[in-house]
Amino acid sequence: MLSRMGRFCYRRRWWVLGAWLLVMVIGGAAFSPLFGSLALNKPSQGMESNLARQVLTNEGDYYDKLVAVVDGGDVRSSAAVATMDRAVDDVRDIGGIKTVDEPVVSADGTAAQITVRFGKMPKADKKQVLKDVSARLHLVADDVAGAEVVIGGDEPQAQETNTTSGQDTLRAELATLPFVLIALIIVFGGILAALLPLIAAVAAVAGSFAMVLLFSTFLNLDSTVMSVVSLLGLGLSIDYGLLLVARYRDELVAGHTPDEAAARTWATAGRTILFSGLIVSAALSGLLAFDVPRLQTMGAAGISATLIAMAAALTLTAAMLGFFGKRVRPSAKAIAKAAKADSSERGGFARLARFTQGRPIVVTLVASAILLLLALPALTTTAKLPQLAGLPRDVMESARAADVLEDKFGVAVQPPVVVVARTGAAELDAWAQRWQGDPSAPQARPAALTGDNLSTVAFDIAGDSQSKAAQDFVGRVRADRPPGGESWVLGDAAVIVDLWDKTLEGLPLAIAIVLLSMFVLLFLMTGSLAVPIKAIFMNVLSLGATIGVMVAIFQHGFLSGVLDTLVVGGLSPYILLLVSAFAFGFSMDYEVFLLGRIKEHVDAGEDTDTAVRRGLQRSGRVITSAAALMLIVFTGFAVADLADVEELGIGLFVALLIDATIVRCILVPSTMTLLGKWNWWAPKFLRPIHDRFQLSEHETPKPSRPDLELTGR
Repeated sequence: MLSRMGRFCYRRRWWVLGAWLLVMVIGGAAFSPLFGSLALNKPSQGMESNLARQVLTNEGDYYDKLVAVVDGGDVRSSAAVATMDRAVDDVRDIGGIKTVDEPVVSADGTAAQITVRFGKMPKADKKQVLKDVSARLHLVADDVAGAEVVIGGDEPQAQETNTTSGQDTLRAELATLPFVLIALIIVFGGILAALLPLIAAVAAVAGSFAMVLLFSTFLNLDSTVMSVVSLLGLGLSIDYGLLLVARYRDELVAGHTPDEAAARTWATAGRTILFSGLIVSAALSGLLAFDVPRLQTMGAAGISATLIAMAAALTLTAAMLGFFGKRVRPSAKAIAKAAKADSSERGGFARLARFTQGRPIVVTLVASAILLLLALPALTTTAKLPQLAGLPRDVMESARAADVLEDKFGVAVQPPVVVVARTGAAELDAWAQRWQGDPSAPQARPAALTGDNLSTVAFDIAGDSQSKAAQDFVGRVRADRPPGGESWVLGDAAVIVDLWDKTLEGLPLAIAIVLLSMFVLLFLMTGSLAVPIKAIFMNVLSLGATIGVMVAIFQHGFLSGVLDTLVVGGLSPYILLLVSAFAFGFSMDYEVFLLGRIKEHVDAGEDTDTAVRRGLQRSGRVITSAAALMLIVFTGFAVADLADVEELGIGLFVALLIDATIVRCILVPSTMTLLGKWNWWAPKFLRPIHDRFQLSEHETPKPSRPDLELTGR
């Protein structure tokens, strides 16, 4: 089937190119409106903390607000007061405004704040009203000498976060693509072959944007989704394109016509890509097991991006090869140079394998010890949503406004724990008095009636609003609720508690989905039970090391100065789960490619040690080249302004670096040497299943010169 697909796309290249050009136009047009439809990391549906917010929004006197801070200058002067009063009057005349408070001057007289509440309106209308209000209030600085106006509040922060996320994504793509192109030119030794993976990558990202825009019409997506689909679309498409073009060049060198080379490439490397896409999708499908819509939507978006990347590689790359034909063939000089050496035994990767095989116990213990050492900080992992701590002050005005409010007005940046109850304010106030003096929440604000028989009371948290003590306080409050009607608890600590509860509920199913799918697919590929078990164990070690490094950087601040990262005192649970799913998928991607080559030599009758050496030599440069390209892509996201995107980029960079070096090049050869013939063991009753459904690349003969897959000029 894949052979026919490759030949069809090769011959019908204009049809395929036209279809993908249409996809790219739609995806490009979707980029701008897409970010306007995203939300700011809102809590997930079904969690009590989110239900509380919904009740307040739908039934209570709760309105999104903007806070303008006039910082600096003599804000008490008659001229400054008159200027602010005129601004307040003008803002009140803007349609869609609910209320505008009179300016409040700080105790030291160096700042003033103006609070604006928006009426209930569609998101698009609110965006325009916010723009008009901000523009008018910024003019205050023109008439107050030495003053600066900064705009903050929930709604400005949400819109700025979406804008910054879009800038992060676009900058990552534009910054990494030139470096990827240079790397591909070095790998292939020519610009035509190097362009093919990039063309497919651009098409895949555009297709992913179009798909996410469709999702946004019926799902509540947040800005992190765009980083996920962009990262996957770029990374996987470039990797897949690398494998296809390398194999196609190999087939041309072996003497096949371009048409036949395309068919043979898609029957072999195409099957590897299909298998890789399925296994990455299987890893991401674990996110669907969590009853947390944000994780489910990111999982669905990630699966869509993976499948689109796979489709772009398998169709558009074939079409582009149809246009280029033999012009992507390696030069005669490169072919002659490769033909002179028996690289299957003398190459650098074969020598590395021989070194590990000579002392497998020592190498396995040392490599495992390094991974365990890197994983140690993971034992201190603290779950924390970045929020204000994860917002860059240099590019986000709302974050700077929050700092000024805390410094000049004592407005706590740390949000309180809020109880919403269907009862009167007096009754709720009386209930709140029993918590007075609690070490976690030393002060309860007066209860307030916010709707028809709906009241709220806020507890100021001592220290970090997401700390373990704050989470324990939420648990105690929920165990001793206000008497009478329904009640809900919200706040940062409540969100963390709800999220962990949902995570623990879905974790067994998620682990089962990921591990079972990986186990089955690896068994169908190798016919072994030992190989899947070993692969899963090594992936767990690698993942633990990755999380440990992330904790050291983002929670404890290790290398934060060198890396210029935001230290947020913990890891976002969302990003932690995303990195885990992606890392498993990517590591299995390279595991499959390496094992496929090793198994090919085993099936040819070679002993395991020889098969490992030759398999690693044949696949080592492809794996390291693919990993290097992925690392370039991840670097673009690792330098993002938002902490969420930064955590994701650095986490995946570390995961891939560990996997492509310590795991694939060191642990795999040493452990396979230790297991020997047991690598390929399976019970007799399972062998017919493998024979019937096995996944391999043996439908077509091997090329006569496999060494030339990545030969340059």
